[in-house]
Amino acid sequence: MQYRRFGKTELSISVFSLGTMRYLAHPEEATATVRTALELGINHLETARGYGKSESYLGQALKTLGVSRSQIYLSSKIPPTADPDLMARGIADSLERLNTSYLDCLAIHGLNTWEHLNWVLAPGGCLTAVKQAMASGQIRHLGFSSHGSRELIQAAMSTDQFEFVNLHYYYFFQRHAPLLDLAAQKDMGVFIISPADKGGMLYTPPPLLQALCQPCSPLELNYRFLLSDQRISTLSIGPAKPEELAPVQEMADRVGPLSQEEQRVLTSLQAHQEVALGFDHCRQCYACLPCPAEIQIPEVLRLRNLALAYEMTEFGRYRYGMFENAGHWFPGTRGDRCTNCGDCLPRCPENLNIPALLQETHDRLQGRSGRRLWE
Repeated sequence: MQYRRFGKTELSISVFSLGTMRYLAHPEEATATVRTALELGINHLETARGYGKSESYLGQALKTLGVSRSQIYLSSKIPPTADPDLMARGIADSLERLNTSYLDCLAIHGLNTWEHLNWVLAPGGCLTAVKQAMASGQIRHLGFSSHGSRELIQAAMSTDQFEFVNLHYYYFFQRHAPLLDLAAQKDMGVFIISPADKGGMLYTPPPLLQALCQPCSPLELNYRFLLSDQRISTLSIGPAKPEELAPVQEMADRVGPLSQEEQRVLTSLQAHQEVALGFDHCRQCYACLPCPAEIQIPEVLRLRNLALAYEMTEFGRYRYGMFENAGHWFPGTRGDRCTNCGDCLPRCPENLNIPALLQETHDRLQGRSGRRLWE
């Protein structure tokens, strides 16, 4: 296992972190998963108050295994609120569930809207309670996670109130690349969240994508793309059972620059996408927004890109099904809500027939509605 400095926190954390969102059912399996993670050299364990019984299971696992608190870095996440008393109670509850007197890291969980950011920053807001907890030693380092826009995340980072950021950034979603530069400038730790799942359901890749990534697997290639970037501190891996930690054993020491072969595969993937999408390629410039019908046009068309270029249709259905079902965690309406108003058309530098592509994407990806995993 390799370790990296977590920005200005000065923590030396493993390049893989144990995320605990998915072990919600069985405390015994949770304990076994934690044991395996520790044996592999993982020293950063992350949970959240909203992850069902995850905090309690993790606290019990650490107690059962007799883990010294000084051996690990423990992180949890609490949603933003306008009420500092509610935040203070949330911190106390998390500490009790985790059976610890302090958190190494607390992340404000889901700074997804401008209102959320205002709740944190307003005089007398929830940051007041966090600062009090830090002064008393209950919290050592503060960061945030966000499913919001790049502009919102950039604004939150620019407040200089946070020491790290939990970020969505993967090979198949590189819009947040400029935020890595900003994090480096501000010496913030960067924790990449859900690289296997939201990064493309790469644990069950379609045959075409598998073939295009040879001699690598799609998951391996995504991990290498991320681990080769020294601006990134750690990647989340969220197993439901111990055997799902196998990629850590295979990848934990492969953190150097991309090999020529890996670079060749990534170049080949991009070239394949260009050919497959042709003149209907949405290049994710976001110039089409805002949409009067509140359609998140670039995200809808990104899912189309992946489905057509790489046959990542199941991933597309999984994510598309969250529109209108996951609130501010995945904002926007479905593609069939397009009214053909034409607002987006003159703004698109690729001259795409956006209304037609939105309807096509809806027809291709509509399926079962989805919600956040812990819901």
